[in-house]
Amino acid sequence: MMPDLNGVAVFAVVAETLSFRAAAERLGTSRSAVSQSIRRLESRMGVALVSRTTRSVRLTEAGERLYLAIGPAIAEVTAAVDVVGDSHDKPRGTLRLAVSSIAERFLSGPLLAAFLAAYPEIRIDITITDDAFDIVEHGFDAGVRLGEVIEQDMIAVPVSGAQRQIAVAAPQYIERHGAPRHPRDLVGHACIGWRPHPRSAPYRWEFAEAGLEFDVAVDPRMTTNEMGLMIKMACAGAGITCGMEETFRPFIARGELVPILEPFCPPFAGFFLCFPDRRNMPSKLRVLIDHLRYR
Repeated sequence: MMPDLNGVAVFAVVAETLSFRAAAERLGTSRSAVSQSIRRLESRMGVALVSRTTRSVRLTEAGERLYLAIGPAIAEVTAAVDVVGDSHDKPRGTLRLAVSSIAERFLSGPLLAAFLAAYPEIRIDITITDDAFDIVEHGFDAGVRLGEVIEQDMIAVPVSGAQRQIAVAAPQYIERHGAPRHPRDLVGHACIGWRPHPRSAPYRWEFAEAGLEFDVAVDPRMTTNEMGLMIKMACAGAGITCGMEETFRPFIARGELVPILEPFCPPFAGFFLCFPDRRNMPSKLRVLIDHLRYR
């Protein structure tokens, strides 16, 4: 049976977005056309790949198996097409990047704005995510992550200097409750915590003492997955929060937040652009790497 390659390509986008509407927008077609393409593929394969409701789209077990099998192959085909196009033309196409929400310098604006100005034929599609997953399998060209979480088989190019994770609080909170002298004292303070998903436990705050790393399981009065809200609550005096020093720096400079427990917050390797070791790297990714190295 000859495979329905167009249908498989459409299915891959639906599997990535879990939305017929979002898939149609990415493919530049209508939601009806996407739905018909999936139905034809399911009919041809004789198995349901997608479970549809009025509010959501989910992959069936067969759909999950197919997506896991075709993800790397589609990434390789996309790279091959890019390479062929790059051989006789200027860098162009869409760069799909998975970027950590706390990669402050990369996401600050000027770095990416300068890149887009230098390469008008390139588009950037950024997904902000702190989830750990295989970027190649999910169709991304590269990711921006902390060095400590990058897989060993990936190539990594630094996009920031060393980073520090610090605890901060508003002056009015410290005035009312005092500042903890040691990370273990945090259990007696109101804390504002972070967690990636509603079903996951709050992030354990990490520190070091005498060269030994340890973490503290604070019991947050408030927990969220949005750093902006954590900062707002801390500035309002609701408690102590923890995050990247680079993120807090503007608020510290204005006196809205004060760093605490600094002797227990050593620097560590920062953020890296990570990507697979491809023999034929698309020029759109190559010029981004050159741009980052220059900057």
